[in-house]
Amino acid sequence: MSRTWDGRRYYSLDSYLKQTFGEKVYKITLNGGMSCPNRDGHIGRGGCIFCSANGSGDFAGDASLSITEQIETGKEDLLKKRPVHSYIAYFQAFTNTYAPVEYLEKIFLEAIRDPDVKVLSVATRPDCLGEGVLELLKRLNQIKPVWVELGLQTIHPKTARFIRRGYNLDVFDQAVRRLRQIGVTVIVHMILYLPGETDNMMLDTLDYLNQSDIQGIKLQLLHILKGTDLAQVYADTPFHIPDMEEYVHMLGTCIARLRPDMVIHRLTGDGPKDLLIAPLWTGAKRTVLNRIHQYLKESDIWQGKEYHG
Repeated sequence: MSRTWDGRRYYSLDSYLKQTFGEKVYKITLNGGMSCPNRDGHIGRGGCIFCSANGSGDFAGDASLSITEQIETGKEDLLKKRPVHSYIAYFQAFTNTYAPVEYLEKIFLEAIRDPDVKVLSVATRPDCLGEGVLELLKRLNQIKPVWVELGLQTIHPKTARFIRRGYNLDVFDQAVRRLRQIGVTVIVHMILYLPGETDNMMLDTLDYLNQSDIQGIKLQLLHILKGTDLAQVYADTPFHIPDMEEYVHMLGTCIARLRPDMVIHRLTGDGPKDLLIAPLWTGAKRTVLNRIHQYLKESDIWQGKEYHG
């Protein structure tokens, strides 16, 4: 498979969407008003150590609005910037299968029945995919494509305990198998530069995902946000945070190792500027993305191979 898409050296989400739907498709982030078993005491309290009070949904919609109202607001905001015809309904905040199936069916159907919505994308935990939820996702996937995002972050047990992930690797593996059995696209979050992880440990996680039956990956640099337990850890015992060049080089190494059919949904991240403690250079997102693309274009990491795997 080619290592160039739309002039890029990786299979971007933008390229995938244009190939699949014939045009750019824009994401509307939604808030279904759910919580998380890692916050309400079912598994733990406080959530993952890096998670903000908004449950990684700092840019999600207003939970006081209906899903239809959130979608309409999202459309209005996007249309102010550019002509847009197609959307991904992205349930982002907290754990978006952590509710009664009847409620999930109501809000998910409300989203996909919008004629301009092309994809339903659901961010959740692999330990929140019971039989009823899987059956619902299977039915929805027959109406419009369904993507499920799983926050694995790392394969290493010690790190997983430190970040309070709350489930073992075999739970993730089972969730991927069951989602693929019903034909759902699986996207996995991986965090680079978690405290204590070496380059080889990060690449071990990447290689594991490379061999898994997943279709997309989000590569995320660790952010330290105000109000999180990670912020207190960082204040008490500062740990290594990469500068932009170090991150860009590691990211390039990761991309060169990925299967060429793996869709890359994210290259970095941009935490809310009013909450971001470190690394502050990530606040200049356009500058970071330009440097990443420059590095991928000029680097010799591709020489001698189509891909590593």
